[in-house]
Amino acid sequence: MTEPMLFDSWAGLFRVLVVGVAAYAALIFMLRASGKRTLSKMNAFDLIVTVALGSTLATVLLSATVPLAEGLLGLALLVYLQYAITWLSVRSARFRDLIKGEPSLLVHDGQYLDGAMRRQRVTREEVGAALRESGRQDLSGVASVVLETDGSMTVIGR
Repeated sequence: MTEPMLFDSWAGLFRVLVVGVAAYAALIFMLRASGKRTLSKMNAFDLIVTVALGSTLATVLLSATVPLAEGLLGLALLVYLQYAITWLSVRSARFRDLIKGEPSLLVHDGQYLDGAMRRQRVTREEVGAALRESGRQDLSGVASVVLETDGSMTVIGR
């Protein structure tokens, strides 16, 4: 017997609706309880946790073999681990260095640092976009451009 492609049952739709609302509400509650840091700009580690949360939520919603309680425990575990990692990174420089990247200088004294740009896989066009975003047209008047750990660029004037 093949799996239904368009419709299985009203019970399946009802399950997705009930479990979806409950899991979504629980996830919002957990994220709010864990603090603003959990929802801040993302670095690579935060992105991984976000993808894992989304994957877990999708599994809870769409897999009838995963009970709501197990799915909520999975979501809670991921949120708790994110909280624990950020808590540790605030209190331990060694741990922070292990988890977080370092900002990279891409422009210094108005000059492109081509080696650093190559290592970070950033083009002059991307730096130009960051300059325009900051209201500048070119490197004149720019002391430096820094690639931040979340992937954004900060333009620092002279």
